[in-house]
Amino acid sequence: MSVQANASPSDVVPANAGTSRSTIMPSLRYRNAPAAIDWLCQVFGFARHAVYANPDGSIAHAELTLGGGMIMLGSGKNDEYGRGFKSPEELGGVETRSSYIVVADADAVFARAQAAGGVVVRALQNTDYGSREFTVKDLEGHSWSVGTYDPWTAHTS
Repeated sequence: MSVQANASPSDVVPANAGTSRSTIMPSLRYRNAPAAIDWLCQVFGFARHAVYANPDGSIAHAELTLGGGMIMLGSGKNDEYGRGFKSPEELGGVETRSSYIVVADADAVFARAQAAGGVVVRALQNTDYGSREFTVKDLEGHSWSVGTYDPWTAHTS
């Protein structure tokens, strides 16, 4: 599936991003990791930090960055460790994790996610805590919540 516009840093990465590095990196497995990398970069604005391909075209390991955060991913493997992972599609859409991405312009990211075939599971909305956000499933069913709420900023009671 072709995406009309790539994510630009101005609508994806909040102004204070990149000032520190995350010490927690979610890791994911994809049946088609090369397509997942393209989709995540085009829709959410991730940048390829490192991508190590196997001779067969599958991905041994990839690191994608966004602001001060990083995710790691790779192609599913049929070995002892790899068989412990299932895609949400293989589990009837059930997941045990979700990721939240802080963005400056949720409307722009929402439009790209829809154009790229993302399945909206929570519509774009304004929240009582000051965020504009939505949740979408990527091409293999992993959930991504996206919004303007930044938990690193000072909270007021």
